[in-house]
Amino acid sequence: MKSFNTDQHGHSAAESADVYAMSDPTKNVDDDGREKRTGTWLTASAHIITAVIGSGVLSLAWAIAQLGWIAGTLILIIFSFITYFTSTMLADCYRAPDPLTGKRNYTYMDVVRSYLGGRKVQLCGVAQYGNLIGITVGYTITASISLVAIGKANCYHNKGHHADCTISNYPYMAAFGIIQILLSQIPNFHKLSFLSLMAAVMSFAYASIGIGLAIATVAGGKVGKTNMTGTVVGVDVTAAQKIWRSFQAVGDIAFAYAYATVLIEIQDTLRSSPAENKAMKRASFVGVSTTTFFYILCGCLGYAAFGNKAPGDFLTDFGFYEPFWLIDFANACIAFHLIGAYQVFAQPIFQFVEKKCNRNWPDNKFITSEYSVNIPFLGKFSINLFRLVWRTAYVVITTLVAMIFPFFNAILGLIGAASFWPLTVYFPVEMHIAQTKVKKYSSRWIGLKMLCWVCLIVSLLAAAGSIAGLISSVKTYKPFRTIHE
Repeated sequence: MKSFNTDQHGHSAAESADVYAMSDPTKNVDDDGREKRTGTWLTASAHIITAVIGSGVLSLAWAIAQLGWIAGTLILIIFSFITYFTSTMLADCYRAPDPLTGKRNYTYMDVVRSYLGGRKVQLCGVAQYGNLIGITVGYTITASISLVAIGKANCYHNKGHHADCTISNYPYMAAFGIIQILLSQIPNFHKLSFLSLMAAVMSFAYASIGIGLAIATVAGGKVGKTNMTGTVVGVDVTAAQKIWRSFQAVGDIAFAYAYATVLIEIQDTLRSSPAENKAMKRASFVGVSTTTFFYILCGCLGYAAFGNKAPGDFLTDFGFYEPFWLIDFANACIAFHLIGAYQVFAQPIFQFVEKKCNRNWPDNKFITSEYSVNIPFLGKFSINLFRLVWRTAYVVITTLVAMIFPFFNAILGLIGAASFWPLTVYFPVEMHIAQTKVKKYSSRWIGLKMLCWVCLIVSLLAAAGSIAGLISSVKTYKPFRTIHE
């Protein structure tokens, strides 16, 4: 086992000599002195798809059921355009002040600091890292629900669809946490490409299975009652439920596209040729268009199959019971996808804390020393004791929170509402105005400001719907998932 120190950026002492020897063109470093980036638009697309297409894709049928064919489909398309539009503005801000030759920014907070400064930097940090922490807790719960669904599918197949198949989520949350402790030792975002590619394939797999099962249901003639305006007041829902669920559905669709929380970190993995902003825009186009394709298919076909009675998730909530082996496979794909997605959202948190600690205590060997260890079949692996302890503690804490608050996914909707507007819309728009010096009160300035206000209203309405949903979830929560939920 060999030991070496790291600098404030997490580079080893041996590497640091190379890292900052920028005068030597033969050194394998980028223009900022860091290890040469090797990411491409393809790996960035995989990161985006892993971040965006979550198991929530299977709940879009419920969202469209609340809004109806016209509003539901239209809102899906509108928010895909908004997300892509703002992501291109954010991609141009990776370097400052010039998008091609300016200084690199490594995190979202760095970008906001370069263009806006002041208290907005702290607001960005609270919104971004609060959202990321919430997502990692939510993914722990969702993965356990998918794993429980596998056992329940087998139980229903053997004992009948009305059997009392009670299974605890807690062992599966613990198992998910153990896996994340191991994967969390991956040093940084640059080493996650293989995991993101695997997760992206898994997301395509379970979304495709959901689409296939919905098509089979529609083709078999067993379709639910649909409506141009969705659920019917007095028949499917009360007037109050219609309002709150519609707000929540709009928020679910808007938040389903958001990946601004990790966009800058993804862009920081891209090689410098072609220009990072161009590669990121291409990756965003591929990621958002692919996501929109699956969202429309899952949402619309799911609604056609189940009608106004569409479940919140037509795999884990047993919209389908058979073929049980295919349901099992789809739920396993969801769990595998969330294993990779957890890391995509956790890495920015890990690196934020580690960068702070390296900067504040550069001489502390517990924090800065790296140890090279030979692992059978995997080769050399760099271990840092602080990284090992801190990341393990983070995973343990998020797993415990998931166990204590199993209805946390309802809280996650509220967190999403609070972070969607500043991260996906407000900051990209304000930084674009500052970067390109858009003239005040010009038609473009007015259009951008209107976009901000519309999305703020959507966030506030979605927050109200999420609060109503949270109250309902807490009232009806049961510690074990059964057929009677």
